Amino acid sequence: MDYVRELRALVGHIPLILTGAVVLVMNDNNELLLQHRNDGGWGLPGGLMELGESLEETAKREVKEETGLTIGKLTLLGVFSGNEYYFKVANGDELYSVTAVYYSSDLKGTIEVDKSESIDIQFFSLNHLPDGLTEEYQGYIYPYIEQISR
Repeated sequence: MDYVRELRALVGHIPLILTGAVVLVMNDNNELLLQHRNDGGWGLPGGLMELGESLEETAKREVKEETGLTIGKLTLLGVFSGNEYYFKVANGDELYSVTAVYYSSDLKGTIEVDKSESIDIQFFSLNHLPDGLTEEYQGYIYPYIEQISR
């Protein structure tokens, strides 16, 4: 997130439009990978785009950094933006998020928790998602439950 840090050093806390990607990662048991973030909520692996990256590269890099897993083929499910994706984070930074949501079941490796970003990472049945799944991530997951559970 060096790009965003550099930008914030110049502009302070004013609202920015920031682009990122999240991935609905499914295993062979048709379970969804979720990350228990350090802020206490559960969400999808993903994050903000760096300069020069494609959205697909962002998605793959963030999954690797946050989970230790390598993602292969990605399928774009949708792009979320607009007033309902305005956020003011704990440090006062404001942003409007433009988020690409991808799906992948093409994964390799073993889960490695990056303690700087996560408390835990685990797979969940689509019928038993954890309490604490944030509203933002519910909005990225629920429209696609039928599509990804096939």
